[in-house]
Formats: sequence, C-alpha cells, structure tokens
Amino acid sequence: MTTYAPPPARPSGPPPPRDTRPPSREPTHSLPGHAAWTGSIVAPVAAGAATLCAATALTGVIRGAEWFGHAMVAVVLVGCTGLAMRSIRAPALAVSFAQLVALLLLITGLYTSHGILGIIPGRSAFADLNRVLTDAGELIRESAPPVHGTVGILCLVTIGIGLVAVVVEALAVSLAAPAAAGLVLLCLYAVPASLADEMLPWWSFVLGAAAFAVLIAVEGNHRHRQWRGRGTTQQRSAARSALPAAVVAAALSLGLLAGATLTGIGTVGQLPFMHGGGSSSYSGGLGLRPMTELQGLLTDQGSTEIFRVEGLGDDERLMRAFTLDTYEPNLGWKLHDGEMPHGVPANAPLPRAPGDSAKTLRTVHINPVNWRDVWLPIIGHPRRITGIGDQWIYDEISGAVYAERAQRPKPYVLMTSLHQPTAEELRTAQLAADEVAPIYTELPELDPRVRDLTRRLVAGKYRPFDKAKAIWSYFIESGEFTYDVQTDDATGSDALTHFLLVGKRGFCAQFASAMAVMVRSEGIPARVAVGFTPGTKQGSYRSITTRDAHAWVEVYLGKEFGWVVFDPTPLAGGRGITPEYLQQQTSSSSSNVDPTTEPSPEPSAAPTSAPLPEDEQPDQPDTVQDQQVGLATAPGWARWSTVVVVLLAAAATGLGVMVARRTSQLRKEITRRELDEADQRLSAVGRWLPLAAAGGWLVSLGLLGWIVSWWLALLLMLVAGVASAPLVWRTVSRNRRLHELTVNRAQAPHAAWRELLDECADRGYPVGRAETVRETARKLADRFNLDTEGRAHLRVVVSTLERSWYGPQPEVDAEFVAAFEGLREAIHRNAPLALKDRIMPGSVVKR
Repeated sequence: MTTYAPPPARPSGPPPPRDTRPPSREPTHSLPGHAAWTGSIVAPVAAGAATLCAATALTGVIRGAEWFGHAMVAVVLVGCTGLAMRSIRAPALAVSFAQLVALLLLITGLYTSHGILGIIPGRSAFADLNRVLTDAGELIRESAPPVHGTVGILCLVTIGIGLVAVVVEALAVSLAAPAAAGLVLLCLYAVPASLADEMLPWWSFVLGAAAFAVLIAVEGNHRHRQWRGRGTTQQRSAARSALPAAVVAAALSLGLLAGATLTGIGTVGQLPFMHGGGSSSYSGGLGLRPMTELQGLLTDQGSTEIFRVEGLGDDERLMRAFTLDTYEPNLGWKLHDGEMPHGVPANAPLPRAPGDSAKTLRTVHINPVNWRDVWLPIIGHPRRITGIGDQWIYDEISGAVYAERAQRPKPYVLMTSLHQPTAEELRTAQLAADEVAPIYTELPELDPRVRDLTRRLVAGKYRPFDKAKAIWSYFIESGEFTYDVQTDDATGSDALTHFLLVGKRGFCAQFASAMAVMVRSEGIPARVAVGFTPGTKQGSYRSITTRDAHAWVEVYLGKEFGWVVFDPTPLAGGRGITPEYLQQQTSSSSSNVDPTTEPSPEPSAAPTSAPLPEDEQPDQPDTVQDQQVGLATAPGWARWSTVVVVLLAAAATGLGVMVARRTSQLRKEITRRELDEADQRLSAVGRWLPLAAAGGWLVSLGLLGWIVSWWLALLLMLVAGVASAPLVWRTVSRNRRLHELTVNRAQAPHAAWRELLDECADRGYPVGRAETVRETARKLADRFNLDTEGRAHLRVVVSTLERSWYGPQPEVDAEFVAAFEGLREAIHRNAPLALKDRIMPGSVVKR
C-alpha cells in the first residue's frame, strides 16, 4: 500500500514566517535500512536457523535422525531461493511464491518417480505424492509415537517444515516482524506436544528459544535504520504491523482448526475399534500398528528389548498382542470398524477360550521393560492374569487383552494353558454352522488366480486341518518363498496376487495375510495374529526385542480345539516355530480315506467366473487406487469440519458487514454523542473480522479439496490465498485506520490522509509526491465530481489536516471524524469502485 507525505498547504494571505515544508515526522521516502535488512544474508540465515531449531521438537514423535536431514534441505532451499529473488529486488509476494515453487520441485524430486525431468510435477507425480501422503496418514492415525521415518513421514516433514520456513522468512525477513514469526515457530512445538504423552526433550526448547532470541537481536540492530524520524517510526511500525498480525491470526486459526480436527484421527493412536464415542489416548514407545509399524520394527537398525519372559523353560511359544479380522485388498488386514466388545475384567478369573481343555496350567512371568500400548501381550490360553489394574479388559472372541488408553504395565503373571493337540486329533475337527462370528469367514472378491491356486493346493483334502496344512506347506516346504523385511509393496491392482504368483518374497505380515485369505477362501475361519516370536534365552528368562515382532495365522478348528496357530513365514536362524502337529506325519492321508467316512466337504465360496489363464489376466491400471480417494471415502472429520468452518466463515463475513455499517454510523453520529467503551470494543473487533472470514473461507476450500486429494487442497488454498491477499490486505489496513478515527486517537489525521490517498489510488488516481494538500483536494473534488455535501466534508478534512501538520497537535475534534466519514461516502457515491478494483485494489497491486 503506497503512502505519501502530506504536502505543504498554501493558505491564503501572506505566507507564514515559519517553514512550510512537510514536517520531518512524515517522510517522503524510506531510507535503505529496511532494504539492508531484507537483502542481507544474516536475516534469512537467522530465520532458517530458528526454524530448524524449533523443528527439533519432532524428535519426540519421529525415530531416528534422517528426517532432520530432509528438513534441513528444505529450509536451505527456501533460504537460498529467497536470497536469489531479493537480489533482483522481487516483491515480497513474488519471493514467497518462488519459495513455494522451489519446495514443490524438491518434493517432486525426492518422493516421486514420475516427475517431468525428475523434478517438475505432473499428473503422475501428484498421484505418487497422493499415495505417499496417504500412507503417512495411515501410519499417523494408527501407530504410536515415536513413529518410524518412512518415506511418507519424511515427505510430510519436508512439506511441513518447508512451509513453516516460507512463512517464518516472510514474516521475519520480508516484513521485518520476527516477533510475529515466533508464534509460527511455537506451532512446531504445539504439534508434537499434542501427539506424545512424554515430555519433549528439554534441549529442544533451549535451542528454539536461543535461536529465536538471536533472530530478534539481529533484527534489532537494523530496526533504527528503517525509517527517518522518531514520529515516523511509530506511524510506520503501526502501518507495517497489520499484515504480520493478519498472517499470524490466520496461522493461529488454521493451527487451532487442525488441532481440533486432525488430532482426533492421528495423534495418540486411537484404538482402531473405538470409532464410536470411545475416547483413547494411545501413545508410547513401541506399540504395534498393523502392518506398517510391524515392518518398521523389523527394519529398525536397533534392537530394543521389550519383554523378559520367565517360566517357559525350553518351551518356545508365540506371544500374541492382538488379532486382525478384516481383510481389504491391497491394504491388508485390519481390526474391524465399530466398538470393541466389552469383554470381562482381565484381572478377574477369565472364561475358558475355545480349545482350552487343559487340566494343568503354567505360570508365566512377563516383565514389560519397554512397552507402552493399549494391548497387553499374552501367551497360550490365559485363565488368570495378576499384577494388572482394572483398566485391562479381556475379549475371548479376539483373544486379546486391551485398555482404552495406552498403558505402561508393570510386571504381570499369567496362569495359562499351553496344551497343544496332536495332528491326529486335529484331523477329527468338525466345524458347525454359526460356531464363530461371520466376520472370520468374510472375504471380498478375489483374483480368480488366487482361488485357482488354493484349489490346486487343497485338491484331495477334505478336512479343515488338512486343507490348512496344505496351504501352510506351500509357503514353508515348497522352497519357492523368501523372507525379506526390505521388500517393497507390490504395485498394481492386486498386491496379494503379485506376492503369491510373481514376487514370492516378503516379510511375516505378507505371508500371514496371504495364507489367511487362502484359508478363508475355502470357507474355514481364519484371522491374523500380531505379536512376537519367543526371542532368545538369556539365563533364566527369554529376552524379546523389537526384532522379534511377528505376524502369523490362527485357524479355527471347532470348539474342541479353538484357534490353532499356523506360522507360514520361512524364518531363518532358528527363529521360526513349527508346532508338533505340523511336524507329525499323519497315519493316513486324506486322499485314501474311505469316502463313506469322510465328512462333507467344507463349503467354499463359488467363483464368480471361470478362471482365465495367468497371461490373460490384465492388471487394472493404477488409477483404480487413485479413484478410491474421493468423497465416498473421505474421513468423517473432513466432512463435519468443512461444514463447521463454512458456517463460521459465513458468520464472520456477515458479522463483519454488520460491524462495518454500525461503526460507520457511529462515526457520523460522533458529533451528537460520545462513544462509550462498548462502541470502542466493537470498532476494535471490526478490525479483524474480515481477516477471520478470509481465513475461514480459505480453510473451507482446503478441506473441500482434501476430500478429493491433498494436492488439490494445497492448490486451492495457494491460489485462493494469493488471489485474495490484496483484498484482505487493503481491508485490514482500512479497518485499522478507521478504528483510529473512531477512538479519536492523536494519529487520526495522518491515518485519514493515508486512507484518502489509498481511496484515490484504488480508483486509478495516484497523487503526486509534489502536490500540496489543497491541490490534491481540488483535483479530487473535480475528478470524482463531488457534490456540495462532499466538498463541504472535504474542506473540513483539509483544514484539520493542515492544523495537525503545522501547529500543535490538539485532540482531534468530532467534526473531523464525521466529516471524513461523510467524505468517504461521497466518494463511494460519486465514484464507485468496479468489481475488479475491489478485488485487486490499486493501492496494493500498484505499490
């Protein structure tokens, strides 16, 4: 917004003896102090260092240090881009826009494989980013902090820290308002503090505070060179404070909205069952998330001890944390939607699980040395658990012990059954209808090739155990599959088919997922269990670490035997467990059993069509996955948050119009009555209502875009923000000046003069620097064709301005305030602004 010095008046009669030049307190131009600040290398370095130091707060929610390198690259790129743009004297908006473009190119080059020339984003690159950020969202929603630094998390960190660096540099360097940048930096602490129950590292606060203090101190050395004259410092500081305050207000609004909505889905890993009204605060060190967190634990370079188990002796048993009962193609296994069954208190006598017919129990002592989760791992079929509180619940259907909030349990003791049936006994298993919940046999439509493979594997097998063992043998005894925790997810429309028929390489979650699907395709109930292998023996106890995280299959073989373990993962180094019932050779095979004594074949899902040859089964295009991100799959928070924000934005818009009209009326009536404190507060509120409304509409566009795709949300907010910035800037500046008039401050004449000059500039009539106030007034009256009333108001305004500039500064009288409001109305009445000039005011865009 252009400001002009009030030109000297030319009063009638002999010239006064005093100097008629403009007083020095209202300069005609700025000194190079501000340019020296924005053009120096010290300013962006200090801003970038402050951003990186504040970003160290993320160490509380992300493991490792790789993410910091990515954040550093983003901050350095933003700083270098800003230096380059300011070296050619680019405007502040152009600098920020160039930094955003550079950040987008960096993200495209680092996290996509389909960028044009490697770094230029296109449709395929945006699709890659969508998948990467979708994976990051899933990990945040379902895992416990600190999370592993996956590609999605690294991408999210780069985007977030890069955007913060752009905003901080715009505030601290371009606008020379580092104090306002401190509020943005504070958000970097607020986010991880809301995600983690543990205290953030103390040294992160020390670094952030020190870096911010350095930024303030460096800027202070330049501040006195920005403008000439003491009076100007106050005026210009007030003029420059509007935009930083506006940006900070918008940032706080967005941060509060994000904290109110996003943290509900991804912070302290809510119990996946508790999508209803249940509350949860799942946070901790080494909680499990199917299946990404499982792979993250296995690929972690370290090996953190989690449990110490005593009482098993040489008996090696799997430790189950929880089970998964719902399969989604290409996404894997998960917990079903809906509330968790109520179960029974876990510290009371427990009901016997199906298949628990043992007469003797084993006492197992478990010491959780580094475990914090909603799940309490168990071994075998527990009859009683001691050493735990009332918050733990046992669900005999899923075979899991859980709490609604993450806990760090003390050592506990299991009285459990470890009885295992023999293969001959399991071959007698009979499955009755409706014996288990239907969810354990449900399957979506499968690739015909998977069903065809399963039929070939179980050909000649009629008993459920024999079918399950045949499928298990395909993974363990065929020698075609390889265990590899570094295997990437298969691309294409069917990762399961790719794993079974093409890749044949993966980690435990992929083996367990594939076998459970194949077992269910034969109509046999199955689920995936997640937990730990027995670990290694250390003296009198077994030590279980993060490297022992594991997934396997449990097959239901009737009430007599319950859920029976089948581990299809070909683990090396003696870490795998093969129960005796899978090692034993049955006395007779299923193929030569007398058909008259065979039970009826178990029902299996009929194929929808005859299977085609493998070479005739085309993969669906990748766009299938992209199309799943739409309104139908939008999370609930996005829908209701959008509605709430739209309503708030509409309310702020309407209230802003009403307050503007009311304060205008108050200024016209100021000669008849004095304003009370309520009127002044109303005027103060009106200063920021347009900004709140603009921020609300901007967030609404972002939420609407997010329902379709994250990049569309970013694009909409970027375009809308840039397009609306001139209008918002002009509106906030106008409201601030009118507020000075309303409360009758000493600086009101200067505020009125600057507003009058901007009204002229908005209408394409910039005032020359050499013009006097009376010359400007005459041209303004003629150019805008002011009526008699408008010219009368103009004379009052001009005379008051002359008195304030060339004489002592008494309190501004009420007549001046009313006259200026009348002058504004006369200008609007005789020279109304076109829509284009309202959206793109000349006082801002032609600065």
